Amino acid sequence: MTATRHCDQCGTAFVPRREHARFCSGRCRIRWNSGKTGDPVTEVSALTWSVQAMDDLMRRLPLICADDGSRALVVIAEVVWQVTIVDATLVRYYPDAYDDVLAGQPRAERGRIEGILSGLRFVRNQLRDEAAYGDFVGWPGGPGPGGGRVTAWVWQPVPEPALGALPASGRAWETTRYRDYRTYLAGHQVGETFRRVAAFLRLAAAAAPADVSAAAVR
Repeated sequence: MTATRHCDQCGTAFVPRREHARFCSGRCRIRWNSGKTGDPVTEVSALTWSVQAMDDLMRRLPLICADDGSRALVVIAEVVWQVTIVDATLVRYYPDAYDDVLAGQPRAERGRIEGILSGLRFVRNQLRDEAAYGDFVGWPGGPGPGGGRVTAWVWQPVPEPALGALPASGRAWETTRYRDYRTYLAGHQVGETFRRVAAFLRLAAAAAPADVSAAAVR
C-alpha cells in the first residue's frame, strides 16, 4: 500500500492516498480532465452539490424511526455512498485543503476520522444492495423496542470477507479497510460515526479554494 506510482499527468512519483489514485495532485487531475474534455470545472463543481446532498441526508437520518427498517437501510446506504463521494472528491481535487484541515484536528481525532472513512469505504465496497445493510447495522445486542431512532443503531461485527479473487495490492487495501471497520465502526452508533466525519468533510469543503480549476489550467 506504500508503493509509489507515477502521475498520469506530470510523471511525478507519489504515494497514493486511495487505491485507484492516478494523479499526484488536484491540479494535475484538473489539467488532465481539461485536456480530455475541454472543461476543467465540470467535475470540480460536483463538490458543492455532493456536500449539499450529504447534508440533506444527514438531516433526514435522525427523523427516521427504527421501526421503519426498510426505509432506514436505504437512507443509511445513501449516507455511506454520499459521504464517500464527498471524501473522494476532496482527496482528488483539493488534497492540500483536505490535509490542512485534517492536520488541524487533535491527533486522536485524526485517527478516528481517517479510520471511520476507511471503514465506510469497506462497507460501500462490500454492499451493492441496500437490504444487505441489515447485516451491518442493528440494535446493540439484538432487536430493540419500537419508537427508537435509526441513529441509535450500531455497526455490527462482520467476518472478514474472502478476498482471494483480488490481486495482492487490492487485498492489502481491502484488508486495511476491514480492520478499520472493526476498530472504528463496529460497536459504535451509526449517527455518531456519520456526524463525526460529516463535520470534518464540511470543514474541508469550506477550506477548498474556489478558483482551483482556473488556476490549474493556466
